[in-house]
Parts: sequence; structure tokens; C-alpha cells
Amino acid sequence: MPLPTPLEVYMFRFLSNRARRTLFGTVVIALCATSTAAQANRLEEIKARGKLICATLSGSEPLAFQDPKTRQYVGFDVDTCAAIAKRLGVALEHKPIAVEARIPELALGRVDVVAAAMGYTKERAEQIAYTDIHYQIPLKIIVASNSGIEKFADLAGKKISANKGSTPELYARSKIPGAEVVTYQDGSTGFLALAQGKVQGFAIAQATGARFIETTGGKFKFLDESLAFEPTGLGIKKGEPELLAAVNKALRDMEASGELDALWTKWYGPETRFKIVREKKLTPVSAFSN
Repeated sequence: MPLPTPLEVYMFRFLSNRARRTLFGTVVIALCATSTAAQANRLEEIKARGKLICATLSGSEPLAFQDPKTRQYVGFDVDTCAAIAKRLGVALEHKPIAVEARIPELALGRVDVVAAAMGYTKERAEQIAYTDIHYQIPLKIIVASNSGIEKFADLAGKKISANKGSTPELYARSKIPGAEVVTYQDGSTGFLALAQGKVQGFAIAQATGARFIETTGGKFKFLDESLAFEPTGLGIKKGEPELLAAVNKALRDMEASGELDALWTKWYGPETRFKIVREKKLTPVSAFSN
């Protein structure tokens, strides 16, 4: 901001007190804006401090959870954070957070990146910047193995349970309009309704549903069809285009090298309890924002 000229200093003497306060406030705002702009490059700050602060959930297998033997945090999201930090040329500082803290931690600048089941929604995209979508979890229907139900069409005239207000509920209503969707407050209650025969199907994300199926000894199964795929990306504070571009480049490099596929196979693949195929590859977030 340029210094005032001698004439401007002279004229300032003749301003009223109110006009002086107004002018002073304008100068302060301008100086603050200049200072903020000078400090706004988060990517430079990360490189200067030599570490990327990446937040994940603290107990969500296989995304991020404590290894019972080492007590270290492990999981798909933790590995993803580490890979991005390596490509930025810095160390990783891992920070476990709660679901409700994801967006506030970004807004307050306490973390650089959030990798914590950040399913893309237009409402969230108004608060944070999303990277490109690096994975998509299938939304599925669970049925009893001996029910004779093999496809969505077989659920016409039957009942499907789902978590109230969830995306599986939304897609179950739109994709299987001939069925009645009954909502519950949580997944355990929705699955119990299926086990008790109160409903004939249960709509749930495949990763979560796999845990229910695993504990029933083959009594329940997923239908082959998928209701939809829930897009998930990484969260970054708005107004950090350099950091967003750098993380997106890291994700593209990981996709091209096969590292994202390898991480997925490690945590979600056929040798895990989840057995989820990574059908959807890295996709520009713009494909979901229209």
C-alpha cells in the first residue's frame, strides 16, 4: 500500500473526527486484507514447516483406526495422507478427529487436509473445497440368503429398511419405487428389522453392511445390483487454490502409478472382510457439482 503524499497529509488536518475515523478504518481494513493475502498460501506454509497436517476419523475401520497391537493409527485414509505428504516432499502429522469436527477444523486452519469419509454433497461444497473424488462406495441392498430375492425387481411390494435421512434411503426410494422404505435411527436397528422379518431388504453402504453380513454366518447377502455410488474426496479449506491443485496432482499421480488401486486392495479388496471392488476411478469433482 503506497504512503500518503504531502498534500494528502496536509488535507487530513482539515477532516472532521468522524471522517478521520472512517478513513482510518478503511486503511486498517486494507492493511488487514493485504496481510491476509500475503499469508494465504497454505501450500507454502506446509513446505516451510516441513509437514502436512492431515485429519482422519479415529475409529472407522478400514479408513482410520488404532492397530490393537501397536496402538498406531492405520487404514486407507492414513495411508492416503502419507502418500500425499510424500509427494509434497514433507512429513505427515496425523490428527484423529470426530465426524462433527471435520469442517470446523478446516475452517479454523488447524488442519491442512481432511480425509475422513467426506462424502460429496453440494451443501458441504459450499463450506469447504473438495479434491477430485478418489473413491466411491457402492450403496447396496442386503437380503436373507434364503429369501429368493435376487434383484431389485423382486422387492416390489416388499419393505426395505434404511437409516433415516441417509443416502441409501434416498436411493432406495428412487431406484426401487415399488417397495416401501421404512426408516430407522441407526444401522443396527435397520438390520435387526431385516433379521426379524419385519422388512425384506436393508439399504446400506457396502463397507458398513459387510460387518453385518460377516457376523451372521451366511444367513444374509448383498444383491449384485448397486443403488448408487457415494462419491468421496478430501477436504481442503476454501481459498487455497495452490494446495488444492497440489493435492489433486498427487492423487492423479497415485492413480496413474496404481498406488490408489493398491491401497484400495490392501484395505477393501478380496482378501479383506469387506471384499469391495474399486469400480470407480479418480473422477473430477466437477462431475458431481452440476
